[in-house]
Amino acid sequence: MTERVLTLLELNRATLARQLLLQRKRLSPRAVIERLVGMQAQSPQAPYVGIWTRTTNFRREALERELARGAVVKATVIRQTLHLLTRRDYALLRAALSETNFDWESALARRLAPLVLALAENGPLSGAEGMAYLEREHGLTGVTARRAWRAAAVRAHVLHHPESSRWHAPAERLFLAIDEPEPHDPTEARAEILRRYFQAFGPATRRDIGAWSMMHVPEIDRALERLEPLVRYRDEHGRELLDGPRAPLPGADTPAPVRFLPKWDNVLLAFADRSRVLPEQYRKTVIRMNGDVAQTFIVDGFVAGTWRVENGRVVIEPFWALPRSVRRELEDEAGRLEAFLAD
Repeated sequence: MTERVLTLLELNRATLARQLLLQRKRLSPRAVIERLVGMQAQSPQAPYVGIWTRTTNFRREALERELARGAVVKATVIRQTLHLLTRRDYALLRAALSETNFDWESALARRLAPLVLALAENGPLSGAEGMAYLEREHGLTGVTARRAWRAAAVRAHVLHHPESSRWHAPAERLFLAIDEPEPHDPTEARAEILRRYFQAFGPATRRDIGAWSMMHVPEIDRALERLEPLVRYRDEHGRELLDGPRAPLPGADTPAPVRFLPKWDNVLLAFADRSRVLPEQYRKTVIRMNGDVAQTFIVDGFVAGTWRVENGRVVIEPFWALPRSVRRELEDEAGRLEAFLAD
């Protein structure tokens, strides 16, 4: 049987539907974070904007309560970057990535992790205190000390303190130890995470999965075998697309409303080919050489410009001249965003 070919617009609408960007839902912060398999959190305020743009009636205090009680944690996981995750997904991802040879699996991290854990168990610990300890007791300095501290802390499940994830986060980053997460078989954990990846980002190629997770190809293939039967499509370039069964595929003509996205939103980073949401001609404007990812807005499903805040006002910078009706929709949405930012 010939595999169905999905057009760029069909891929775009499928992705937006799964990302809660076609229609806002009444979901808790925890439910959104779990649905999206984590939210990038290098910028403390980014997950708040990301949840606001996807839900109805979101209040910042709701996320801060989840952080305070430990139901949501801030950890280094996917692509070795900071994400907000539920405790369940933290355990799954750590097991899923345990064979990927990241720094936290190195011999040095294994040796230092129990020592860093013992240090953190005495109370909240700053990164400066952790690196000072490594310098004093182990002779590590400079970049070597920073890398060793980061790897050992991740290995030891010494995570960012909930205060570092508040809307008004303090400048000094503090860390604290959490209980050892529930163990999982690595391949089974990868299979579960990839099933969830399709629910949040599919349909996707194997290269997309690798770009999102940084897992090795054999690890991905072994996990995908556990998910059979998968649904298979082709894109307009003939590339194989994988997906879970009964996943939503809205029509290409489905209306896509204006939406504002925060810095580092994963919908722009979860694919090797990002053109399903981010037109290639604007990729380098949005995703900079230093790894920074701009705040953007989408029009008719695709990134159409960037935004910033000046004196409490949301300022938009479109990539092209927008029709008056789109401008009005953008201004209305910007007004709602301003009210959220000022609340």
